[in-house]
Amino acid sequence: MTAVGAPERTDDRPGAFAPLRHAPFRFLVAGRTVTMLGNAVAPIALAFAVLDLTGSARDLGLVVGARSLANVLFVLFGGVIADRLPRHLVMVGASLLAATTQATVAATVLTGTATIPLLLALSAVNGAVAALSMPATAAMLPQTVPPGVRQQANALNRLSINGAMIVGASLGGVLVAAVGPGWGLAVDATTFALAAALFGLLRVAPPAAGAAAAMGEVAEAAASGGVGVSPSRASIFADLRVGWTEFRTRTWLWVVVAGFCVSNAAFAGGVGVLGPLVADDTFGRKAWGLVLAAETAGMVIGGLVAIRLRLRHLLFYGVAWCLAELLLLGTLGIAPVVVLLILAALATGFGIEQFAVAWETSMQEHVPAEKLARVYSYDMLGSFLAIPLGQVVAGPLAEAYGPRPVLVGAAALCGLVALAMLASRDVRRLPHELGLSESTT
Repeated sequence: MTAVGAPERTDDRPGAFAPLRHAPFRFLVAGRTVTMLGNAVAPIALAFAVLDLTGSARDLGLVVGARSLANVLFVLFGGVIADRLPRHLVMVGASLLAATTQATVAATVLTGTATIPLLLALSAVNGAVAALSMPATAAMLPQTVPPGVRQQANALNRLSINGAMIVGASLGGVLVAAVGPGWGLAVDATTFALAAALFGLLRVAPPAAGAAAAMGEVAEAAASGGVGVSPSRASIFADLRVGWTEFRTRTWLWVVVAGFCVSNAAFAGGVGVLGPLVADDTFGRKAWGLVLAAETAGMVIGGLVAIRLRLRHLLFYGVAWCLAELLLLGTLGIAPVVVLLILAALATGFGIEQFAVAWETSMQEHVPAEKLARVYSYDMLGSFLAIPLGQVVAGPLAEAYGPRPVLVGAAALCGLVALAMLASRDVRRLPHELGLSESTT
């Protein structure tokens, strides 16, 4: 309400911190932040645990690839589970399982009983657990805030996560260098347990499906062989078909996911597998932790920018920033000097964050809430599908041609993929709902 005699506000956009007024959002962000603090430590610790064990880039690629492969195999079922069960309970259960698996990995590394087959198996289990929780975690956010502040909520969520990743990446490098990788993995296990407690405090209403949406889902199930089956009792495969229909009928969605299927493989193989290898050969492990922290710092800066964006074509803006991915890969391949790598990582992180906020907001605006987790699962499946391949082949390619030429090739591939996504008219023209207040619906 405007006070008598006071001028009317000409800019009624929601405040940057408006989502924090909502308790469910605060618990969600707290849980995800704690989780990401540990997860920023874990990849560094695991990478150097494998290198300490065998010194083989091939073995490292296999271990990290096993986790990614399990993500791919189980993520669709995670989407169905998240649309059927209370999402916060799915997140609690997955966090407790992840704490158990990471504690087991830490124990084997600390006691000297770790082997490559054992790490492969545990990484696969951890990847499966993550796959079951990721769609629930992603789809939960729009349930915690009003529609008018989704963009701000996505930016704040990622801002807090990225801040935790800066601390985690720096801590990971220090822990690995000072006391060994096993303690880094133990930190990750502890953060999962704490996150489970925070997610347990989440209380939100279930996503509401209107009558038309419910009837549409019944029709989908009936057309695919589930005649007479209500949405809540449809088979898992009928649920998956409904999610697939939502996914494939949105050109902007599958074009971007197809692009990231390729670029994520190149980026994961280059940074996740060849990055530690180049670090060991040149500038050292502590500096590699700083480079990863700089990438996350770029994300934090990007989040501060994204929280105030007012763009009609937000997705186009975000996809254009995907060109920044080639900077870190290219610098690793051409000039792996710490100062240059930190600058490249900052720019890459900034670009990644512009895309991430634009993508999350676009998904939440244009996909029905009651089907969002399933659509997220197809997004994750496509985006993660080739990551295991990229991680597994990075080692053999580096052994055959050298890590630095492979990194330059990965950078060029990421640039070409970004241009291909931008060639889609649907990507360039997708409208963004410019929220004006918390009550906007």
